[in-house]
Amino acid sequence: MSPPVLSAELSKSSLRTWAKPGGISSPIPSCAGLALRHLLLSPSGSILQPYTNTHQKGVIHLALGAVVNALWDLWSKSLGKPLWKLVADFTPEEFVRCIDFRYITDAITPEEAIKMLQDLEPTKQRRVEDALVNRAVPAYTTSAGWLGYGEDKMRALLKETLAQGYKHFKIKVGGSVEEDRKRLKIARDIIGFDDGNILMVDANQVWSVPEAIEYMKQLAEFRPWFIEEPTSPDDILGHAAIRKALKPLGVGVATGEMCQNRVIFKQLLQASAIDVCQIDACRMGGVNEVLAVLLMAKKFGVPIVPHSGGVGLPEYTQHLSTIDYVCVSGKLSLLEYVDHLHEHFLHPSVIKDGYYTTPTKPGYSVEMKEASMVEFGYPDGKFWTSEEAKGILNHLSGLKI
Repeated sequence: MSPPVLSAELSKSSLRTWAKPGGISSPIPSCAGLALRHLLLSPSGSILQPYTNTHQKGVIHLALGAVVNALWDLWSKSLGKPLWKLVADFTPEEFVRCIDFRYITDAITPEEAIKMLQDLEPTKQRRVEDALVNRAVPAYTTSAGWLGYGEDKMRALLKETLAQGYKHFKIKVGGSVEEDRKRLKIARDIIGFDDGNILMVDANQVWSVPEAIEYMKQLAEFRPWFIEEPTSPDDILGHAAIRKALKPLGVGVATGEMCQNRVIFKQLLQASAIDVCQIDACRMGGVNEVLAVLLMAKKFGVPIVPHSGGVGLPEYTQHLSTIDYVCVSGKLSLLEYVDHLHEHFLHPSVIKDGYYTTPTKPGYSVEMKEASMVEFGYPDGKFWTSEEAKGILNHLSGLKI
């Protein structure tokens, strides 16, 4: 059966209502998912049509995600709720109406999604209460694991984060095998093997498929839970081959921060290519598309561990992880925390005792301070006339596009 067709005028009206603070008369616009489709489908003849109708990726899709996320921020603020609580208050039917199921009904149907959400309804309030006492989203840290850190700095940061209550630690790999083995030994010497602390590694796409398999065989003795981004993020079958080869060694495969839409995630899940699904709040087309991936991951039994590498992402993703726990999976997972540039946000994410502090202020938590906007806004911000900015501007002036 073909999906219902929404007229342009109806969808425009829905979008206007959705975006108008204080103008929402019902808990959820009745056609939020189809309104999203209207944003994706530019009118015939539009200059954007070749980019939005066909690709759903790249700069247009990134821009769409920014607009959709802003609409959700306005919607949440208009109702005086943090975004996660707005979604937690949806019925299963309202949740599913937020999603455009085009291209993914071979993986999950609206009827399946509603049934999955209904099954968790009897225990949802208990998980809401967990969120309200800051026990919904355990955090993991990458602060000690960056390539280029000396051994002493790495040891000090591992000890510091261990003392702060962290139980999960991610280390970057992908240089030489010898150097990475040395760094992983340092990590295991400090966090132990059998103390309930978990190690993960991240290659940031540096290897071919055979290289990833061979390399990870030489790191498997350090018992990493997963290898993140072992190869090109577009290589579905490559990830599946890596996962198959590493499974006997007890090493999983994670990816997703560079996946641009729900279709790529659908294929990763259908191909049994990943053990961990790493959605990105800004890479896809906003909250609506993220909700679709949460549901598909739940159906395929793959945990959600969002990419959250600083500069506002933790502020976004703390809501998405809370939604996953409260509404979709019903299981505690993990969320990355990078302590970087939070001082520029009005409501920065906070870690306490190894958990994210659940947001309570209305909105999506990503509103920046006015002073930061004035100082760093390009090209008129004060920063861009400073000595510090000269190197950046000189570099940009030398680029040829």
